[in-house]
Amino acid sequence: MALIKSISGIRGTIGGKPGNTLSPLDVVKFTAAYGTWLMRQGGPKKVVIGRDGRISGEMVQRLVISTLNALGLDVVDLGLSTTPTVEMAVKFEDAAGGIILTASHNPKEWNALKLLNKDGEFISGEDGSVILQLAADEDFNFASVDKLGTHRVDTESLQKHIDAVVNYPLVDVAAIKKQKFNVVVDAINSTGAIAVPALLRALGVKDITVINEEVNGKFAHNPEPLPQHLNQLCSEVTRTKADIGIAVDPDVDRLCFVCEDGSLFGEEYTLVAVADYILQNKKGNTVSNMSSTRALKDVTVKNGGEYFPSAVGEVNVVTKMKAVNAVIGGEGNGGIIVPDLHYGRDALIGIALFLTYLAKTKKSVKQLRGTYPDYFMSKNKIELEQGFDVQEIFNKIKTKYKNNPVNTEDGLKIEFENDWVHLRTSNTEPIIRIYAESNFETTAENIARKMMHDIKENM
Repeated sequence: MALIKSISGIRGTIGGKPGNTLSPLDVVKFTAAYGTWLMRQGGPKKVVIGRDGRISGEMVQRLVISTLNALGLDVVDLGLSTTPTVEMAVKFEDAAGGIILTASHNPKEWNALKLLNKDGEFISGEDGSVILQLAADEDFNFASVDKLGTHRVDTESLQKHIDAVVNYPLVDVAAIKKQKFNVVVDAINSTGAIAVPALLRALGVKDITVINEEVNGKFAHNPEPLPQHLNQLCSEVTRTKADIGIAVDPDVDRLCFVCEDGSLFGEEYTLVAVADYILQNKKGNTVSNMSSTRALKDVTVKNGGEYFPSAVGEVNVVTKMKAVNAVIGGEGNGGIIVPDLHYGRDALIGIALFLTYLAKTKKSVKQLRGTYPDYFMSKNKIELEQGFDVQEIFNKIKTKYKNNPVNTEDGLKIEFENDWVHLRTSNTEPIIRIYAESNFETTAENIARKMMHDIKENM
């Protein structure tokens, strides 16, 4: 059981003792701290909330709404929704902030409070520290009975989000409709089952098959859209002779595709392909986190732009995007950020832009993938027990590889001529992530295995 406080929100498992899990007491405490922070910013006393399809979602939602109302804040409740929809709804509603109830790719026993500012963007690390201190000190005052907040259910924000995607200048509905795509969607028993088919219909796609469609939070497979979890989608694409398979995570901010032959397009290449299309029509810079494939840099340079790496985490990517005025950015886990729509990872705009690019090039998904370099990435993790000094481990490894270029902005990234490896603690799980990339699959795997051995040797 775990409770993790990071730039990715307050995340924990359901069930267990307060302080060690995301218990009802912890939900109330951290919601009260966030609400108190919002009220001290001034501005409207309005908060947008939405949740994914998790089993615990409705229970956590009731606690959050009641706590915010008890502080005197008015709640706009989107109910079952997506992370990018809640982000956009903060702006639609001119709200002070928003809370998304989702643990993203984590298994069903997890949930989280992902906290937004008035711009519909994740709060900064500095603001997060203030909120955590408010929670630790229980420094909040609840409203008197005459000043309690209100609760209003919103049923329009998803359609507003879809309308914004459909009307985005580089999305070509006529071209998509003309291609008559046959699409299979893996909705992983969450709100992608609501949002993705609605978007596809708005784009003129009529032939849609949805698997794992029931929104019950009982995920049919591990919800992280990784190759080993998408066998059912791959099989369904080939069985139905579909043109493309689409997989999203439970809160619909991550996205990956399956080719028409049932092979994987590669989640690392979701951002690469969309960026390629954007950059062909809009010159500019790109950003991805330093655990992402270097193929984005290749595509950026090819199109006359400059690529910039950031630390891992959506907040860090967005901060760097603003600093370098990037026209597209995101993360190699299938997270696409289109800044002139909104500064948040958004699978819906990713789907619309990818289908537009396919339609305009008249290529199959497999043919499009063939236009990009083949870099192979090995993604591994080591579970951490309490008490380990991760920084000491990283320092020892850094010393061992002192003759190689090393970046310590976010964990430890080591360059090996044309290859690299990135070691970092996760913002969302008690683990060390080990990502390695090379032109050769065996080389990437060997580098990752060597680093895992080095880590274990120093634990």
